[in-house]
Amino acid sequence: MIGKYFTHLRERKARGIQTTLVTAFSVISISIMLILGVVLYVRFSALSREEIIQSTQKMMEQTGESLEDYLISMRQISDAAYYNVIKENDLSAQSQEIQEGLNLLYEANRDSLRSIAVYNDSGSLMLAEPVAAQKEDPDVTRQDWFLQAMEEMENMHFSTPHIQNLFDDNTYRYYWVISLSRVVELTSGGNSRLGVLLVDMDYSSISRMLNQINTMNNGQYYYLCDSEGEIIYHRQQIQISDGIRSESSKTAAACKDGVYDEVFEGQRRKVLVNTISYTGWKLVGVIPYTAFTHGMINIRFFIILLMLLMGMMLVFINRVVSVRISRPILKLNHSVMEYEAGKKPEIYIGGSREIRYLGYSIRSSYEQIQELMRRILWEQNERRKSELDALQSQINPHFLYNTLDSITWMIEGGRNDEASYMITQLARFFRISLSGGRTIISVRDEVQHARSYMNIQKIRYKDTFSVAFDVAPEAESCCVVKLILQPLLENAINYGVSAMDDCGEIRVTGRLEEGNVILTVEDNGIGIPPEEAELLLTDDRRVHKKGSGVGLVNVNNRIQVLFGKAYGLSIESEPDEGTKIVIRIPAVPFTEENRERLEKGGFSGAVQTEKQEIQP
Repeated sequence: MIGKYFTHLRERKARGIQTTLVTAFSVISISIMLILGVVLYVRFSALSREEIIQSTQKMMEQTGESLEDYLISMRQISDAAYYNVIKENDLSAQSQEIQEGLNLLYEANRDSLRSIAVYNDSGSLMLAEPVAAQKEDPDVTRQDWFLQAMEEMENMHFSTPHIQNLFDDNTYRYYWVISLSRVVELTSGGNSRLGVLLVDMDYSSISRMLNQINTMNNGQYYYLCDSEGEIIYHRQQIQISDGIRSESSKTAAACKDGVYDEVFEGQRRKVLVNTISYTGWKLVGVIPYTAFTHGMINIRFFIILLMLLMGMMLVFINRVVSVRISRPILKLNHSVMEYEAGKKPEIYIGGSREIRYLGYSIRSSYEQIQELMRRILWEQNERRKSELDALQSQINPHFLYNTLDSITWMIEGGRNDEASYMITQLARFFRISLSGGRTIISVRDEVQHARSYMNIQKIRYKDTFSVAFDVAPEAESCCVVKLILQPLLENAINYGVSAMDDCGEIRVTGRLEEGNVILTVEDNGIGIPPEEAELLLTDDRRVHKKGSGVGLVNVNNRIQVLFGKAYGLSIESEPDEGTKIVIRIPAVPFTEENRERLEKGGFSGAVQTEKQEIQP
């Protein structure tokens, strides 16, 4: 049974070589593929991100150029209106020529203009095109475009988008415009004074430009703000003005042209800033990081598909390679297992040079091991027999000396009946003790041996203590090392009940528990101090106060020599409470076959013999 277990274990290990090779190659291959896939994905991701940023920059550059062209045309209209029309004519004498000149400019650029108007420095309307009635008292002097023009006379000023609120329109429609204002010099009747030229540009032109580039569906968008961060265009401008949404336009307005990382409302994103010439406006492109991953979905699927295909190919290749490598090893392992199972086939010699050399080495090793095993087993058996004989010989001479001394004392005292009884018990004692030179006897004989010993001792101690034996029949039919109860009983007498007057009790019990024979010798004597009890099984060189001088160490050693370190004695003792000594040995049925096996090699030898029956 044990041989079958080891054979099954080796078969599992042999099968595991091929599995280990396949697993190792597969793990290495998959690891390399994963690393390669991650590197490719990271590289493609970086390239894709760079490409998206570059394409966005190009788009913003083109849009910025369009906006600049549009704004330059507005500046040109303003310059033409001032230098070619207003500055060259007198308002009082040539108002008609000025009106016609402004009309020509308006008609030429009406697709992008809403109005051209001239105000004096007090805010009064001097001219306007197209001709329209000014709303009642608009008070232009309080409006931003007028104030900015008067404060910085040397510059042109662009306003943020607003609804035109200066003139009445017969269509009653409202137009969104961006105002371009500048200070001009007005001549009237030969006198000059300052005024403000206002050109209202149609906001829809700028809106169309930016709507054309805000068509991405990956979260990317563009917006336009002035140098102060005020929104000029945003695809969600209404929500921002109503406070529903927000934008980091003030931060973008403070940045120079370039690419920036930003975290806005918990979202990571790239912000690209491009300044529009002449105005200080900022065209801002926003790319959330989700836009980068959105563009990588197809690449991700491609990499995953490529890795799956490569993985399937590598698993197949690994399988073929591992089979070719492991096949000679498996054959060698199979021949070794059959050899150990007793079939004695030829050890497989084949495969690569290393495996052939291994086969030759195994064959030679088996031959040497078998010879060594036979020699070692013979030496161990001889040594074990010598040890058991030596340990056993320590007991008999001392007890024989004490008993003969007692018989002599009885005969001299005329107690012939007691001397005759003691001689009879001594004969029984030595009959079992000798046992034809055997070391292993049945528990029944060992208990009988202990009874004879106690009968002799009770006579010597004049029945100052009582003895009770309670051994289960199933325990009596098991094997035991002979002469293990007698030293324990001697210990119980000398250290336990000898000093007590007619109240000493010694009890011997035997039971089978969980595959073991448990023999117990218990007394109600004076007990053993803890420091003394600890040394009883370990110190065989200390001087004993009473007894044979061999004691419990001898018994424990004899049991462990035969059955192994897992068995032997254990002691429980308390001062004035008594002592309990427990013998634990394996429950081996007493048969002639088991006795011979134990005699030859002990308990481990018996197991070895069982293995040898199914092995060569």
